Amino acid sequence: MTDSICEEIERQQHYLKGAPIETIYMGGGTPSVLSPNELNQIFLQLDQTFNIASAQEITIEANPDDLNEDFLEYLKSDSPINRLSIGVQSFHEEELKFMNRAHNAKEAFSSIEKARKYDFQEFSVDLIYGSPLSSLESWEANLNTLLELNIPHISCYCLTVEEKTALAHQIKKGLTQAPLEKDASDQFLFMQAFFEKHQYIQYEISNIALEGHFAKHNSNYWKGIPYLGIGPGAHSFNGEDRQWNISNNALYMKNIENKIQHFEIEKLEEKDRYNEYVMTGLRTIWGIEEKNLKQFDEKIFTHFDKLIEPHLKNGNIINTNGFYALKPEAKLRADAIASDLFII
Repeated sequence: MTDSICEEIERQQHYLKGAPIETIYMGGGTPSVLSPNELNQIFLQLDQTFNIASAQEITIEANPDDLNEDFLEYLKSDSPINRLSIGVQSFHEEELKFMNRAHNAKEAFSSIEKARKYDFQEFSVDLIYGSPLSSLESWEANLNTLLELNIPHISCYCLTVEEKTALAHQIKKGLTQAPLEKDASDQFLFMQAFFEKHQYIQYEISNIALEGHFAKHNSNYWKGIPYLGIGPGAHSFNGEDRQWNISNNALYMKNIENKIQHFEIEKLEEKDRYNEYVMTGLRTIWGIEEKNLKQFDEKIFTHFDKLIEPHLKNGNIINTNGFYALKPEAKLRADAIASDLFII
């Protein structure tokens, strides 16, 4: 797999048209299972292909149980990684067991303590809300723990039930309760009020940070800046088209080895680029900028102007000097509101 990833990096050297690499994010799974030698092989290939010396932010996702002393020593001393994203998910033992996590609550706390011991100034903690075991009280306790630990960046995701998973099977068989939408909504709104009270900024629907600690990689993605995705299932976007890699590991490696195309590609029409800009823009505090809309055909701008009017009137969207952004409570319905503005 590491060899295939390195081969793909070399093949995709022209995808970003010579743009400098600002950020690197190793995620989409658990890259912390790779050995230091395997990670070094990938970083060497990245540097030879793109020259990553000027990259401002290089993040790796890790499970708490992977962040042992030896691995953290390697990350800090022998790798270019300067940011961690720790998949804590919950500080409650029973919720971690329900989510079938490999780590326990003690390891969740320990991973944060060790990240600080090795002087990682920038790191993020993931939490999940809306599980059948999560109440407002337990959710508040999780958030208070983040506050007490002074976590600089937090990503909060709602539990979703994917088809063909153990959770979906258990719900279907009546072995466990399905998540309730109202509970998830209540926890989301509580989270918003909680973080606002404590001077955190919800700069994107799922991402919250203290001033000065926004993730550069996340921010670039939501602002529509082109990016290259490497590895099985990875997505790429260069402003003109979108492509996505084969998600099956064995088939991905086979196609790379046999020099067969390992991705599908979609040429984006102007309406697609507009729809994408609306969808991503509305998720952020930066919103949709009027001057950016004017890059599109006049008919598209007229379409937007007409369809946004009801949302301005009912207060879902606020226009501040040409920036259209969702009011906090409306973020619960971001996808539905964005779809109202789409060109079909």
